[in-house]
Amino acid sequence: MANNALVSPNEPRESGYRVAQVEPDGQTFEVGAPLEWIPCPDNIVADQFWYDPVAKAFNAMPEPTPVPAPATPTAAELAAQLAALQAQIAALPK
Repeated sequence: MANNALVSPNEPRESGYRVAQVEPDGQTFEVGAPLEWIPCPDNIVADQFWYDPVAKAFNAMPEPTPVPAPATPTAAELAAQLAALQAQIAALPK
């Protein structure tokens, strides 16, 4: 292991903590509590992994669930919305 992960217990991820930064040996710096440098494998990437303090293991973040695109309204739906708006406008005091 030639890298160190800066683990942030203030930022929970899954059942552990966020990996906020990764630096090679000799390039770490002093951090205040509760931040902590933990030796890690070379494949660990900040914000793509989290640290499990119980298992003392790094785990990849799960892939985000894609959000489906909103449905495109049909011409009939748009016409109905337009008619409703025109009715509201017509009902406004003159």
